[in-house]
Amino acid sequence: MKKNIALLAGGYSGEYVISIKTADTIEKNLDATLYNVYKIIVTREGWWHETPAGEKVAVDKNDFTLHIDGVKVVFDVVFIAIHGTPGEDGRIQGYLDMLQIPYTTCNSIVSALTFNKSYCNKVVKDMNVVGIANSVRLIKNESYSVGNILEQLRMPVFVKPNESGSSLGVSKVKMVEELLPAIEKAFREDNEVLIEEFIEGRELTIGVYKVQGRLHALPATEILSKNEFFDYEAKYTPGVTNEVTPAQIDDSTRELLESKAMTLYRHLNCRGVVRMDFILERASGKLFFLEVNTMPGQSENSIVPQQVRASGQTLKDFYGLLIEDCLQTHAALV
Repeated sequence: MKKNIALLAGGYSGEYVISIKTADTIEKNLDATLYNVYKIIVTREGWWHETPAGEKVAVDKNDFTLHIDGVKVVFDVVFIAIHGTPGEDGRIQGYLDMLQIPYTTCNSIVSALTFNKSYCNKVVKDMNVVGIANSVRLIKNESYSVGNILEQLRMPVFVKPNESGSSLGVSKVKMVEELLPAIEKAFREDNEVLIEEFIEGRELTIGVYKVQGRLHALPATEILSKNEFFDYEAKYTPGVTNEVTPAQIDDSTRELLESKAMTLYRHLNCRGVVRMDFILERASGKLFFLEVNTMPGQSENSIVPQQVRASGQTLKDFYGLLIEDCLQTHAALV
């Protein structure tokens, strides 16, 4: 019997459009002979599914079901494709946990931790697995001074929203006079701002996933941006960034990257596919942690789909593995 899959897309953040593209890719690559896929758009105004006839059907949030033509649709698994809140910060996961409905991403606690860049950095630093750039966290409506920031950090720095993705609100700051405008820009995206020292080196990112209890690393990607850094324009404008998959790195660097990424996946208790971003410092050869993406972008040309194809898999097979492992893991726990 075919399983019912709820594919969640949209969300409450500026990443809404990217989420829709991610969901389109996933929907196109879910095996229609195995799964009935119901794409559900999540907005602050409501959660709804649009039928082939164009009718918008609201989700019954009491039990996360749909009522279509007199039939109650109950879901076997939820494939979360929301970037940002509420799909990447643990909120949706907590709701689904209360209903005991399995889903494809990290659990609510892990999602909340990794979504908060400052807290995640502190946890990863304590693991003593990879380097962590020095940083300062600011909170909206709490006083701070440029002088105090510069006492703790060396220029240049990155200024970014503490809880946001797709490089929204991020600035690279080289001059002191650029710092305040960059902080204000980041505060427009979030109530907390993270300021990190710049690490000069190669930007490498790698997907990691687990099926049947075994960890797998996808082929790594090197980000070569024509912009100052891998900002929103570089991520989503064709021709601005060259993403080399697999990355042109030697075997020892590849093994280091895979080992560190899988260690972090395991220690952070991740689930599903995540993408981990690093900087390989040019001067020292040391690997520095940037962030964990627990719902990485998966539009057709995004990094994870590139890496899946480079590994010799199809997206259809890959997504099928994630869904079936999610179902098996859930069945073993209940």
